[in-house]
Amino acid sequence: MTYILPPLNALRAFEAAARHLSFKLAAHELHVTPAAVGQQVKALEARLGVRLFERLHKQLILTAAGQAYLPEVSDGFRRIADATAQLKPVGAALLQLGVHGSFDLRRLELEQFRSSHAEIGLRVLQPAGLHELIEGKVDVLIARGVGHHPGYRCDRVTEGSGLGDWLIAPAGTADCPEISSFRDWLRGLPADNSLALHRRHRLVGIVRS
Repeated sequence: MTYILPPLNALRAFEAAARHLSFKLAAHELHVTPAAVGQQVKALEARLGVRLFERLHKQLILTAAGQAYLPEVSDGFRRIADATAQLKPVGAALLQLGVHGSFDLRRLELEQFRSSHAEIGLRVLQPAGLHELIEGKVDVLIARGVGHHPGYRCDRVTEGSGLGDWLIAPAGTADCPEISSFRDWLRGLPADNSLALHRRHRLVGIVRS
């Protein structure tokens, strides 16, 4: 059976905006701008041929169609999330790592990380960038030359003052056990590994809202 579905990003924008009854709060949750949420919702309404919201002055109200659509969409996302959670290795928390395309994964010594952190199911997406992090496709990202990004913690993982590589995670989850364990792993890499978080200096987290 072929499923005819609207774009996932548009559905996510609608579902978040409908729960919050606010494009601004939905944007904060999805790490995009309120204008981007509004555009996604507008595109979804155009595709469906149905108005989902009444846009009043400083107020967002679901139409009858929107009220009927919201619980079904929310339930669909919940089912997908539950099914995905069941794919995790038994007893393991899932950590999805994104890495920019020119990065040599051998520098991360990931097999040793997996062996010493059996409680973490590590998956890697390469290439990946800020878009994949913002979209929730990865939990943490190694990016090139990104020293700060609003709403995210950015830790430099290479020495020097140039562009360098940065470990980036959403501010709200940057200190969760899985990401903290990976950050500590980078810090503990051998000194002759150019990626090692140099022990003479502590990581500096930058979070801007």
